[in-house]
Amino acid sequence: MKKLIVVLLCIFLLAGCTETLNEEKVSVTAGHEMRVHFIDVGQGDSILIESPNGKTMLVDGGVKGAGQNVVSYLKELGVKKLDIVVATHPDADHIGGLIPVLNSIDIGQFYDSGKVHTSQTFEEMLTLIDTKNIPYNVPKTGDSIAFDDDINVKVLNANENATDNNDASIVLKIAYGNVSFLLTADAGVSLEKEMMQDDVKATILKAGHHGSNTSSSAEFIKAVHPEVTILSYGEGNKYGHPHAEVVERLQAIGSKIYATAEVGTVIVSTDGVNYDVNSKEWSGTIASAPQTTSASVEIVSKDLIEEIVGIKNNSNEAVSLKDWQLISIEGNQVFNFPNVTLQPGKTIYVTSGSNARDGQNYLKWTKKQIWLNDGDAAQLRNAKGAIVSELD
Repeated sequence: MKKLIVVLLCIFLLAGCTETLNEEKVSVTAGHEMRVHFIDVGQGDSILIESPNGKTMLVDGGVKGAGQNVVSYLKELGVKKLDIVVATHPDADHIGGLIPVLNSIDIGQFYDSGKVHTSQTFEEMLTLIDTKNIPYNVPKTGDSIAFDDDINVKVLNANENATDNNDASIVLKIAYGNVSFLLTADAGVSLEKEMMQDDVKATILKAGHHGSNTSSSAEFIKAVHPEVTILSYGEGNKYGHPHAEVVERLQAIGSKIYATAEVGTVIVSTDGVNYDVNSKEWSGTIASAPQTTSASVEIVSKDLIEEIVGIKNNSNEAVSLKDWQLISIEGNQVFNFPNVTLQPGKTIYVTSGSNARDGQNYLKWTKKQIWLNDGDAAQLRNAKGAIVSELD
């Protein structure tokens, strides 16, 4: 009888253990799928998260010209309201597209890096948030963002006092069960080093700064050790993104690579245990920059602080700049030259910002800041629209 009791007790305990294990497994797979959409916005970032319980979060919106495409994409998915919108930092290739989003879709909460920028795009974004009475939040490093009960959203970086826009980037680690996403915005190598004090290991990585070598250090890639990496960049971009050394680091750790420039929007679906990527892997082709014409007029200087761009005529003949354009690549902002002639060997300066001035060899663009973007490139086009000169 004692032996029978012992046997029955063991069976009971084993059954209890099995039930507990099954319960733990169910708790991980409970709910519907989470889907993360890395939206193709060209040279920029825009990421939509659909939670297992129907919540939505949009992280960035690409350049302003891509904003309507983002709105159309959201509406095709049936998204009538965004519970959360995150503007990672005030560079125009991240927040420009949020202007059409703000004008078209209801938003529950808006999270911003808090980094002040006086660009027209940034001011327009803040004005819309204020006009529409959208709750505005500036998170801090270490904060958790309430989004969905089944999902953990942690802020690995946010710095409103950063001297550089990219250093202000809101970096998010989003975890659903055993599958996690690390969204690094434009965080550079120095920020990566700081974030490595925390747990940065993730299943899927959105590579920093569009695959630039200013991000994705070898140490950081090893620490994250992503099974999948998404590269969000524009085809034929002038920066040569993604940079070869970044790709090599990802390949060295065996990460599968997907690129929006090649396949368009990339969607990752997960039940918290397994995940699926809807696209073909990256072919390994590095983006080729557009060709410039050989020209005697070139951009010779660009002062990001004083907001002055110098353009010199190196030829022996005068050049009419009528209908020429100076373009801020990051901000997609354009200065149209008036009917002026640049004499041989002379330099003309296009000024912007609070100290913008006119007269003699100075041309006033705007009192707003144009060039206070880390890595913002200047491009000069002639009256036919051909690229004459570029300066990073």
